[in-house]
Amino acid sequence: MISNPEFDITTHSALQAMFDAPAGASLAKELDHIDDNYRQWIAASPFLALATAGPQGLDCSPRGDPAGFVDVVDAKTVIIPERRGNNRIDSLRNLIENPQLALLFLIPGQGETLRINGRARISADPALLQRYAIAGKLPKLVLIVTVEAAFFQCSRAVVRAGLWNPAAQIKPGSLPTPGQILSAATNAGIDGAAYDQALPERVKSSLY
Repeated sequence: MISNPEFDITTHSALQAMFDAPAGASLAKELDHIDDNYRQWIAASPFLALATAGPQGLDCSPRGDPAGFVDVVDAKTVIIPERRGNNRIDSLRNLIENPQLALLFLIPGQGETLRINGRARISADPALLQRYAIAGKLPKLVLIVTVEAAFFQCSRAVVRAGLWNPAAQIKPGSLPTPGQILSAATNAGIDGAAYDQALPERVKSSLY
């Protein structure tokens, strides 16, 4: 037994009793739109995590491009290009069934993160795809997100993690490689060494 079920928190009242009331700033920072300050944060971010939920379960997957890749169309709308990936399309399948999503933006060197909750439409509009082309390569799709809430998250988690501290970076070769993981998961059905050898060039040639 990992823990005694007697101590499980199972009610809202029991949960709230474990925490102080949120400070005024924690509530005041939440907007139902993107103001000029949050617009600047989005423009500085090269990376976000996209969280979705659907009948098949939950998904949280990364999205990244040069800073400013998320286009703030207006105070209630952002557009995210959907670039080439692993073709699992777990998040997109979820959005077909449930348009609700959450975004977490990271900005290198910045402790605070930006959170956006909203709803998305998946579009293959040729004019939109052309707008977000990079090096002549079009995104597969775009997500048109209607913003319902936008707020910054305090820096504590990033500070505790030492996320931007160069001394905290993991040295290459200190973790199992993708090829080693695939080889173990498939009982050597996938040649892990060959996979690792081909991976850098495959990533470089298929970014877009």
